Amino acid sequence: MWINATAHLAVALVMLAGASGAAAQTLSLDSIFVDGDFDPARFGPARWLDGNSYATLEPSAEHRGVVDLIRYDAATGRRRTLVRTRELIPDFRNEPLLIEDYAFSPDGALLLIFTNSERVWRTNSRGDYWIFSLGDRTLRRLGGSARDSELMFAKFAPDSTRVAYVRRNDLYLEDLRTNAITRLTHDGSDTLVNGTFDWVYEEELGLRDGFRWSPDGNRIAFWQIDSELVSEFILVNYTAELYPQLTRFPYPKAGEINPAARLGTIPAGGGEITWVELDGSPRESYLARMNWSNAGELVLQQLNRRQNRNDVRRVNVATGESTRLFLEEDDAWVDIRNDLHWIESGESFTWVSERDGWRRVYRVDGGDGVRAISPPGIDITELVAVDPQSGWFYYLASPDDPGQRHLYRGRLEPNGTPLGERITPQNQPGNHSYQVAPGGRWAIHTWSRFDQPPRIAVVELPSHREVNLLESSERLATRMASVEGEHEFFRVPIDDDLELDGWAMYPSDFDPEQRYPVLFFVYGEPAGQTVRDAWQGRRGLWHRYLTTLGYVVMSIDNRGTPAPRGRDWRKVVYGDVGTLAAADQAAAVRALAARHDWVDLNRIAIWGWSGGGSMTLNAMFRYPDLYQTGMSVAPVPDQRYYDTIYQERYMGRPQDNADGYRSASPISHAQNLAGNLLVVHGTGDDNVHYQGTEALIDKLVANNKHFTMMAYPNRTHGISEGAGTTRHLYGLLTRYLREHTPPESPPH
Repeated sequence: MWINATAHLAVALVMLAGASGAAAQTLSLDSIFVDGDFDPARFGPARWLDGNSYATLEPSAEHRGVVDLIRYDAATGRRRTLVRTRELIPDFRNEPLLIEDYAFSPDGALLLIFTNSERVWRTNSRGDYWIFSLGDRTLRRLGGSARDSELMFAKFAPDSTRVAYVRRNDLYLEDLRTNAITRLTHDGSDTLVNGTFDWVYEEELGLRDGFRWSPDGNRIAFWQIDSELVSEFILVNYTAELYPQLTRFPYPKAGEINPAARLGTIPAGGGEITWVELDGSPRESYLARMNWSNAGELVLQQLNRRQNRNDVRRVNVATGESTRLFLEEDDAWVDIRNDLHWIESGESFTWVSERDGWRRVYRVDGGDGVRAISPPGIDITELVAVDPQSGWFYYLASPDDPGQRHLYRGRLEPNGTPLGERITPQNQPGNHSYQVAPGGRWAIHTWSRFDQPPRIAVVELPSHREVNLLESSERLATRMASVEGEHEFFRVPIDDDLELDGWAMYPSDFDPEQRYPVLFFVYGEPAGQTVRDAWQGRRGLWHRYLTTLGYVVMSIDNRGTPAPRGRDWRKVVYGDVGTLAAADQAAAVRALAARHDWVDLNRIAIWGWSGGGSMTLNAMFRYPDLYQTGMSVAPVPDQRYYDTIYQERYMGRPQDNADGYRSASPISHAQNLAGNLLVVHGTGDDNVHYQGTEALIDKLVANNKHFTMMAYPNRTHGISEGAGTTRHLYGLLTRYLREHTPPESPPH
């Protein structure tokens, strides 16, 4: 094997050349980004209706471009159409509704349909909601006089007779029996929102839907976010009209004033709000999670601003008083997850913690304290499901390979040392995800590998017997089988005690006696892991395309990435994100070159997006003698310019860690640039602002450093809006790489 640096490590080498006689499939920028020749088939979204059946959306045979809602029996695969597209044609139009999302009422008699959606920051969360009766087959629109695409997060009451939703940042309730609409809150504005969130809560805490029905349907608990004192950021659109259009929104940058958050409950029929009583300033903490534990009690998770303490609190709804239920602390930061599941009639709950150095599942009991119920010395990556009735919980982990994910289960009541039982078959390496049905008997299982597109099936648990294949991706798998080239996973030692995980993709005619340019794909921050044995999508296909041009493409996971290699691996970068990560990346390049003569140290390139764009800058500026070419997409050149929740989680506040911010920010080292640098950014990026790239330009100009810049007008962080944008971007990256770090000889 070409890269294997340790004799004890099994390296996976995969030939993509496929079966004998298969015609080679041509990869090109157009086939990947325009024609969709390598796009996987779509499935879902699927919803478990009960423990034995699920619903999903399938293309309609009657109307092109729309879908029908289908019910399947998990055991037999028996299919029944619940709603046909032709039933969803309102009186005032000739075209049926497009079901973008859906939910069933608790009694199963009604279907809530979400359609005509509009984007709110990263997701299409504002739109129209319709109620379809599965009994008399009638259809009606919610919202009364609401304008098109104005409602958010509609959901049924537990008794199925009412629906609550957010409209113009206020909460409303609509009675399905009388059509009466009650406005529950009356102070919503551009800077004060009820039942939903501002930009930073949505982006960094994953919160969008901001209200919850009580189990008895008598009250609604909700978040209120006040951004009035938060400084506004302004996006400028120069191309929409004759004069620029401005978009203003509150955006708290690191160290600046935060929004104030509070939680309240209100009677479902309207009335006085009871606000939750909490200690401390609402601007110096985050209300990261909230839900009902029973009809009279809420449980919330309150983070301090530094995000190294998570205070789990129980709230008396009648009075608003709160008491501590549990406290999670860490010297660096704590991760916020959705892992609190009630067991034993609400007397105990599951919790995930790194308190012993590994991310483990714990059982928290009122009288007996905290007990680990997943194996020691192993990181779980996700708590998938908890089934108190059977006494099992399911989780994802990969003890032997940080790049894979497999399903395990454990007992909620362990006897002695907790031992995990692997459910995923041993002959299915790769990455697995599971949507487990209530009761834990069935799951919708998705499996992919680096070169294998997603395969989706219904499996029975715990045997993992496949009972119904939902999507084989056969067309794409056949195409991939004829794509020529090889890849492998490896570990490379960078000192006596440390090995880094990586993957490499090679040209089909790779010759270790020749010398090759190497492109490193990097992310490198705590929010992402690149070395995964999972389907890589269009980006992975582009990497494969580059190998047909004569490049070797690699990726390395440095310390500080969220790989399941223990708490210390992930959190060693606290307070100086960027410095150690860049050093690990550079050490890996040098170690690989020392072991393999085919690595051409005069033709080393690196590229990344977002945090990977920042890491690309750090690599180019800190190690100018090592990297010849860098392509940085949507980077954060100065960490002070990014938002409070993300940046302060890993760095603390700039006021408390000025040296760390200065050291970790690529802009502090821009004067060292010696190689070829391409910087790409969307001017409409609400997430990582174009402002940071302009500051970098100023620094490079001041130091007489030459570089190339591409600004995409009004594109957001994904740089995908507008006809031809994605194809243009990857064409730009390809041309720049070939011009500045060319293969030794042109492709045949």
